[in-house]
Amino acid sequence: MKNSMTLTHKTYMAKTGDVEQNWYIVDATDKVVGRLASDIAMVLMGKHRPTYTPHVDTGDYVIVTNVDKVVFTGRKWENKRYTWTTGYTRLRSESAQERFDRQPELILREAVRRMLPKNKLAVKMLAKLKLYTSDQQHPHQAQNPQPLELGNK
Repeated sequence: MKNSMTLTHKTYMAKTGDVEQNWYIVDATDKVVGRLASDIAMVLMGKHRPTYTPHVDTGDYVIVTNVDKVVFTGRKWENKRYTWTTGYTRLRSESAQERFDRQPELILREAVRRMLPKNKLAVKMLAKLKLYTSDQQHPHQAQNPQPLELGNK
């Protein structure tokens, strides 16, 4: 009988070239922004896989269509404020409705970006997010994206 101290279990660590990245397509019609963004962030990071490794980009590509049909709960269209600095001595600010009217894909992109880790790898993860409004046709048919249902809770 072998000693239990000599048996060791190895933890799998993915390497940069080993991970095959899939393409998924998500329909954002009538989905809540925060719930959809958290699910998209998990797929972009690769946390939906058993081979997740924090220092390697193990995530997949996500195509989101109909981003101009997302919804907020409550009164966030009027009350939620987006602020940013200009380099001068004041903050710029706009409501969620104003930003949505100007660029609807920015609402979801910013929500996903803020849920990703704050490091250099997050830039690569966010580049794998493709957002399209309802009047645009996505050019990723050659990648054969699989439908994925996200944002349901």
